[in-house]
Amino acid sequence: MELSVEAGPARQGHANAPFWLTPAAYWMPAHFPTSAWWTHGAFAAWIVDAVRPSVVVELGTHFGYSCFAFAEAAKRLGLRTTINALDTWEGDHHAGFYGEEVFEYVDGVARSDYPESVRLVRGRFDESRSLFPDRSVDLLHIDGRHGYEDVLADFSEWRSAVRPGGVVLFHDIAEKGNGFGVWRLWDEVATHGRSFAFSHGHGLGVLSIGEPTTPSLRALFEADAATADRIRADFGRLGDVAARQAWLLTLPRELDQLRAEVQSRASHEEQQEVELDAQRKHIQAMTDSSSWRITAPLRAMARRCPRGRASSESGIPPVP
Repeated sequence: MELSVEAGPARQGHANAPFWLTPAAYWMPAHFPTSAWWTHGAFAAWIVDAVRPSVVVELGTHFGYSCFAFAEAAKRLGLRTTINALDTWEGDHHAGFYGEEVFEYVDGVARSDYPESVRLVRGRFDESRSLFPDRSVDLLHIDGRHGYEDVLADFSEWRSAVRPGGVVLFHDIAEKGNGFGVWRLWDEVATHGRSFAFSHGHGLGVLSIGEPTTPSLRALFEADAATADRIRADFGRLGDVAARQAWLLTLPRELDQLRAEVQSRASHEEQQEVELDAQRKHIQAMTDSSSWRITAPLRAMARRCPRGRASSESGIPPVP
């Protein structure tokens, strides 16, 4: 009987397990920073196990979830892999713009957990292309700007860097609104026997450059419709587990932020009450003063007399 996701980790590696449910597919990433890539963590470990890359290049890293997922899988597999994470760490109109704290977080995790495998390359993708010889990259992950012209430029410029039999991953192939155009490029490059598409997690396209070189990759790309549906369903469920784990890990931070916001609002309201009380005391002090009592008849007269008449009778010309 074939292994399903529901059977759980206890039966990982069973002789009758389908090729895509390897032990690596059940591994959890060690870091869960904010990411639209959360549900692809299981596949990240699987593809690293299948390709056994020496060189990984990632175009677009942001908080580093996918980079760290690749690095963690390589670490657990004992591979001598270098993950080159390329980004400006400034943001764009899709990811939003942000400050230096994002780069500092990614750099901190890379230095502490993956000092020998993760290399951060800061700058524009086209400026960094010359750092990588043709046919030197085993796994290329494209996740930068998501407009059609942008992703086309990235793929056109970096395709020659990937060795024959290497793999290119395209994130966001299922997004068709808000100016996203990765789906359009995917429709142009996806080829039967050399590509596979996931629809969950905003979509992830897997493309072989030339003929696949490992049995597991060939099986993935040549899967019939029924098998492909099972692969998508299983990685979708594994992705949901990772997303729930991420949510649980980020929940304390969200609760702390909520508490801080409530505390800030309470402090603001308390300050407003203090200021209001001070104003009340100031008014009370004025009304209790001798000068306020002495001038009471004058204020009463002013209220009874029209402004122009009172001024005229007093000999002072009325204000126009």
